[in-house]
Amino acid sequence: MSPDGTPTYRVAKIPGDGIGPEIVEAALTVLDAAAARFDFAIEWTEVLAGGIAIDAYGTAIRDEDLDVLLASDAVLLGAVGGPKWDDPAATVRPEQGLLKMRKVMGLFANLRPVAVEPSLKEASPLRADLIEGVDMMIVRELTGGIYFGKREEAFEGTNGREAYDTMSYTEPEIRRIVALAFELARGRRRKLTSVDKANVLANSRLWRAVVEEVAPDYPDVELEHRLVDSTAMSLITKPASFDVIVTGNMFGDILSDEASVLAGSLGMLPSASLGERKTAHGTCGMYEPIHGSSPAKTGLDIANPTGTILSAAMMLRWSLGQPAAAEAIESAVRSTLDSGTRTRDLMGPDGETRGWVSVGTAAFAEAVAAQLKSA
Repeated sequence: MSPDGTPTYRVAKIPGDGIGPEIVEAALTVLDAAAARFDFAIEWTEVLAGGIAIDAYGTAIRDEDLDVLLASDAVLLGAVGGPKWDDPAATVRPEQGLLKMRKVMGLFANLRPVAVEPSLKEASPLRADLIEGVDMMIVRELTGGIYFGKREEAFEGTNGREAYDTMSYTEPEIRRIVALAFELARGRRRKLTSVDKANVLANSRLWRAVVEEVAPDYPDVELEHRLVDSTAMSLITKPASFDVIVTGNMFGDILSDEASVLAGSLGMLPSASLGERKTAHGTCGMYEPIHGSSPAKTGLDIANPTGTILSAAMMLRWSLGQPAAAEAIESAVRSTLDSGTRTRDLMGPDGETRGWVSVGTAAFAEAVAAQLKSA
């Protein structure tokens, strides 16, 4: 709280690599407008992570910068990585910074909402009738599974080179993510789909057993179990049938990227990574768009900042205790798109004939901010 009584929040920003700095700056433009309208303030601390941190410090994120994240109410992240640091044999890689941040901050739950704006139906590669009513939340477990299991890099075995990665889950890891997913489903359409590979994998059979043990605490939520391969098919053939999907780390990574195409562009979708640590305002979390650093678009002012702007709205809702401001940003984004103002990836082949106007990254953010101010 500032001396004049204005709520003030401590947020770490991580612009990262590629288009990261551009899309984070766009989100800040919108957040400034929201702060002015709803009378709050944000104190920003910039942290280097990813490839830029490797170049500056020789590591994907420094320990002292992790301390900054732990002292913050929330973290806003752009993107990390790029061709410069893509060597899979390198001992230091940008993605190591992401995994370390998630682990140190205890961010066990990744929330990825997927909804199709009515004005963007033409941008989806699916037929309009298939995406009618799509509004799902994918809940991905973030700190367990194959990405964090025991592994061995390539070594000489009896039949040539071998390597392995271990997928493992403990009961507490499964129980906490499933309970969160049930809670989210209870606040939505009361349907939860648990995704596993229980017909093949032992850890998936444990996953399914724990889900069944948690389910009686939520008798008002309809539960279904599905295998990951059939889920992948149904995400394309009948995506509107899903409400909340909960699954493990690798399955969630793949399915959420698949579901992202429903909205018409990777640039559209936000995400929130949440832990158990509470602040004075909500749950501490890290917020980022689901796309990567898009090196080919860097510095061209053509990246779609919508996912980052909507991630900032999620930050206001979950971590900063400003739900009205979050709703206002989401409404402003919708109004901007409805007006025909779009970034290049959303124009389509006949956008100009429809009267749509193509704008750059910064101009789109300014248009959203203008909608906020005029509402």
